[in-house]
Amino acid sequence: MKFSNYLATGLLVLSFAACQKDGGSTEETPKLDQELEQALSDASAGVGKSHFVIPFSNEFSKIPQDPKNPLNQAKIDLGALLFHETGIGLNPKHASNMGNYSCSSCHFASAGFQAGTHQGIADGGMGFGINGEGRKANPEYQLTELDVQPVRSPSALNIAYQEAILWNGQFGAVGVNEGTEAGWTAGTPKAKNHLGYHGTETQAIAAQDVHRLKMNDEICVNLNYKVMFDKAFPESDPGVRYGQENTGLAIAAYERSILANQAPFQLWLRGKDNAMSDQEKRGAILFFGKAQCATCHNGPSLANMEFHALGMSDLFETTEITYGANSESCENKGRYCFTKNDADLFKFKVPQLYNLADSPFYGHGASFRNIRDVVEYKNNGVKENANVPEDRLSEYFKPLGLTEAEIDDITAFLEKSLRDPNLLRYQPLSVRSGHCFPNNDAQSKLDLGCN
Repeated sequence: MKFSNYLATGLLVLSFAACQKDGGSTEETPKLDQELEQALSDASAGVGKSHFVIPFSNEFSKIPQDPKNPLNQAKIDLGALLFHETGIGLNPKHASNMGNYSCSSCHFASAGFQAGTHQGIADGGMGFGINGEGRKANPEYQLTELDVQPVRSPSALNIAYQEAILWNGQFGAVGVNEGTEAGWTAGTPKAKNHLGYHGTETQAIAAQDVHRLKMNDEICVNLNYKVMFDKAFPESDPGVRYGQENTGLAIAAYERSILANQAPFQLWLRGKDNAMSDQEKRGAILFFGKAQCATCHNGPSLANMEFHALGMSDLFETTEITYGANSESCENKGRYCFTKNDADLFKFKVPQLYNLADSPFYGHGASFRNIRDVVEYKNNGVKENANVPEDRLSEYFKPLGLTEAEIDDITAFLEKSLRDPNLLRYQPLSVRSGHCFPNNDAQSKLDLGCN
């Protein structure tokens, strides 16, 4: 499907009926519904189903947000365009790649707002393929010039529920990052924490330098975004209104609105009993019960702000070609790379679990290629990374004793019940520059069928 044919960002809610499962109920269904309700109550200390409900994207009062960046529709609409705007990719290493990349190069809707391959490439990448799997390094670039990270690109979906951002949680001035000021090193992206924002806002501001994006008064006018900035930030000083900080705040506001609230599990939570199959319900009962997944994967996004060592392999060890990742990459050490606290060695942030099936790469090092393998890995409780000492592993990483059938059921819940099928509603039809997105290089335009 061409990106130009995708649904508009403003279309927020589709019919619940469209996501209901075929085949109807069985005699077992009412019993499974009761068991799942009880499992959710147990996993949420008695709160129940409401503890796991993701709000609709226009229910601003229910969406977690930074008090310094309150949500409004004008800001979200601006951020939706800027997030996808290849026209602000204006600091490339090679002039030939001017205006060819965007935030969405590594976080696009059809891949669940992550990359469609094991390692995202923004500036220095070329091509798209069918769903991002065709993104390759541009031979014009030296390997050291590529805009890549030595860990898998994390998902921006349901990011509103994260107060600190990235696998090591280095962005954000509040919550788990209070007391980490020594790591907010001057001259590095982490210094943006001194602005005092939450992680989503901090990362969106810092990312413009990291990922070679640019916005200022002149660019804003040339790309016809001035009126949108004026509407989104009417109280802001016109002298700084069209710069990096407000660009980041708009992008962050948009990111907070990207919520998987049409996933079958969400429909079931809202009262559509046949939105999930019996197998998916059995998997959910196990997920929130015997398998103990909810110990870490809890709340609306099925995540938390903890960091755990699960002994997964690092990105440089994948069979695919990787760039800028090797055995010496600090990022292999997880949160320690940010805090320099020995207790944080090899610990990575607990990820959200929605739309995992949209991009088949799992773990910080993309060492798994399907969801069932991840469930099996956690069930076995045996590390795959020899560099992680046994005494560093999380107390929750232990054999679970699940049967093959139970693994199948949990996999069905993760793959199907937690997949919002309509994420393209968050993607604009076009951007003000008229460029293609998420990438605008010649090969990507061919792959995407845009011009």
